[in-house]
Amino acid sequence: MKVTINGEEKNFLESKTLQEILKELKVEDKVMAIAVNMEIVKKDKWREFVPKEGDKIEMLTFVAGG
Repeated sequence: MKVTINGEEKNFLESKTLQEILKELKVEDKVMAIAVNMEIVKKDKWREFVPKEGDKIEMLTFVAGG
């Protein structure tokens, strides 16, 4: 499965849920919000939502500062 994550093309051998992708990329504890093709996917759906080939995924983190 080929998807684009934060502007970078990623290839996975098989389809994965958003939660599985987060785990594989080792960013589980950092990501606060995910949008797939510009639509927010609620956090309680990450374990079941499976992106499709060619989807554009944006993983957002919140940073404090000033």
